[in-house]
Amino acid sequence: MARAKREQAKETKTGKVERHTCTLPRVPDRILPPTLNPNRARLIRMNEKKWANGTRLRYFFFDRRTDGPRGGWVGPEAQQNAVREAFDAWKELGIGLEFEEVPDREDAEIRIGFLQGDGAWSYVGRDVVDVARDPNERTMNFGWDLTTAYGRDTALHEIGHTLGFPHEHQNPYAGIEWNEPAVYDYFGGPPNNWDDETIRWNILRKIPPGEASGSEWDPDSIMHYTFPAGVIEQPAEYRNGLTPEPGLSEKDVEWARQFYPALEQQEEAELRAYESQRLAIQPGEQVNFRIRPQFTRRYRIQTFGAADTMLALFENVNGAPRFVAGDDDSGADRNARLRERLYRGGDYVLRIRLYYSHLAGETAVFMW
Repeated sequence: MARAKREQAKETKTGKVERHTCTLPRVPDRILPPTLNPNRARLIRMNEKKWANGTRLRYFFFDRRTDGPRGGWVGPEAQQNAVREAFDAWKELGIGLEFEEVPDREDAEIRIGFLQGDGAWSYVGRDVVDVARDPNERTMNFGWDLTTAYGRDTALHEIGHTLGFPHEHQNPYAGIEWNEPAVYDYFGGPPNNWDDETIRWNILRKIPPGEASGSEWDPDSIMHYTFPAGVIEQPAEYRNGLTPEPGLSEKDVEWARQFYPALEQQEEAELRAYESQRLAIQPGEQVNFRIRPQFTRRYRIQTFGAADTMLALFENVNGAPRFVAGDDDSGADRNARLRERLYRGGDYVLRIRLYYSHLAGETAVFMW
């Protein structure tokens, strides 16, 4: 698959190549206690924006009925097709997430606009539902043509953000030393025309250790920018510029499959009222439980033990999982818990991802 470089390129009269570049919405980092165990903090950062594996993410393209307040959010069919193909490309890796296009924005977690001049951007991972909650607002935008080679990779890049992957050039393990005046000059000029704060947020800021997919920098990642000569001081081999190889890199594929492994076709263990289930999993792993309530009433579901966990409850509706509720206790002095009305005859799945456990085998889930 050809690499879009996530950026639209054009040639100026001087021969200089200028590129539009993805910008991320500014969302404050989760505040963790300063006394938190560093290993615990690293595991929280690595997993906090990832979805529960098995989640069906529904996406919606704004149309004439739902265009933005000033118009321009509706994209031509060819642009929409490029995004559909990018979703297919991620799914073809064999990951455990599902993607479904839906006709109503209220049913979608991912709401896609095509406002020209607004750049390409997406919220990262679960910020799509935790921060961008208004169904009338976009969670992703494409501001240039996606039917070219670099445009198609723009779509791959923004979907990568939605899956929970940050910008790779901000990996704290990259060891990049910037020529900061050159960075401000390049990205502050056309076609991006970014202000200083946007440049710091999207280029110079290092993401918290652990939020990166791994401990190694991947300069060929689909989540990496292309950089011209002069903006990177170190590593010296990139002083003349950095252009990632085309397509999803080997590490992109490896990490996508690690966070979202293919779902095994096997029956989940059943979680029944007043029966405790031990969570025999490692940090970063997930376990699923089937819930078939015998009575219609409000239930409480909670983890127990010194652990950081994310709970996500789904109802199977016509064979597809529909999100009901979730909770995340990472870094907090409490346990993840849900209190939801479940219906007799309903079919539910509880997905639990473990971030960190103080002692192996001392975490459990209980429903009552």
